[in-house]
Amino acid sequence: MTMPALHFQPWGETLQEQLDAARRAEAAGAAVVWAPELHRSAPVTAAALAARTSSVGVGTGIALAFARSPFLTALSALDLDELSGGRLRLGLGTGVQRLNEDWHGVTWSRPVQRLRETVLAVRAVVAGAHTGDPIEFEGDVVQLRVRGYRRPYPPVREQIPVYLAGVGPAMTALAGEIGDGWISHELCSPSYLSSHVLPRLRPRPGFEVVVSACCAIDDDPVRARADAAGVVGFYASVRTYGDLFAFHGLADEQQRVIDAFRGGLPADGLAGAVAPAMVDRLTLTGTPDEVASRIAAYSGPAGAVKLSPPTHGLPAERTRELQERILRLIEEVYR
Repeated sequence: MTMPALHFQPWGETLQEQLDAARRAEAAGAAVVWAPELHRSAPVTAAALAARTSSVGVGTGIALAFARSPFLTALSALDLDELSGGRLRLGLGTGVQRLNEDWHGVTWSRPVQRLRETVLAVRAVVAGAHTGDPIEFEGDVVQLRVRGYRRPYPPVREQIPVYLAGVGPAMTALAGEIGDGWISHELCSPSYLSSHVLPRLRPRPGFEVVVSACCAIDDDPVRARADAAGVVGFYASVRTYGDLFAFHGLADEQQRVIDAFRGGLPADGLAGAVAPAMVDRLTLTGTPDEVASRIAAYSGPAGAVKLSPPTHGLPAERTRELQERILRLIEEVYR
């Protein structure tokens, strides 16, 4: 069975537990461990992951591109690349309008153009911060004028790979145009990747396509499906993902989730409104052999699959058990 590389997004009730899971993933053969940004800071978590591992790649997945200045993002990337010995993948994404404006006080305008210019400005700082030469970038949205500055530490690399998250067609196309890699939404499928994503990405040699996947493994496939249903329900309650569900023939099923949400169910409590077909088509669930087979279905279209256990609507102990099964699968497949 041909398999793509396996990446892993470690979970933990504490940061120490998250770091322990990352070390185990490295020992099991995972290629990259990723630090998400929602309940923790992605750069801080990535720094801890880098310090506690020795060979596995370390990524920010996904750090918010607009909540920090391009200059600070570049300095964080340089620090993380030094701390990891050149293992960093700088994952950036826009987030949604409400998060930027209400949580971070960031004006939302022209996100595709702004992300393009942010990436170019970050790369300019990474390449030139140690030289003492002026660093200037003049974009339509992002401007950068750095004079009289020299970072007194030699960089591990003057080019750090940038991975972009993209859901819509324009952002996906931007990732293919200027990124070193692309990271999918947590819900995906091989058919959607092949028909909707790759034609927009048009990946070139060296470009890495990373599929993010909610993964629930259990000897009882019905229980595994139920474990992942909360994640599907959480995203199905948002109309932004309507095209994804409609492509898979799940528009009516999504509407039932939306109706349940509007009827008063919390976003983390929608598992009961999720049809089994939604979980089957958009996540990796089932027995170990079934999940391994579904991962293999991404071989060719995707260079890597990033696995993470479901958390929505589940007690911590169950998420911990599901993470254990993922770690065991990585070890069985890659050792």
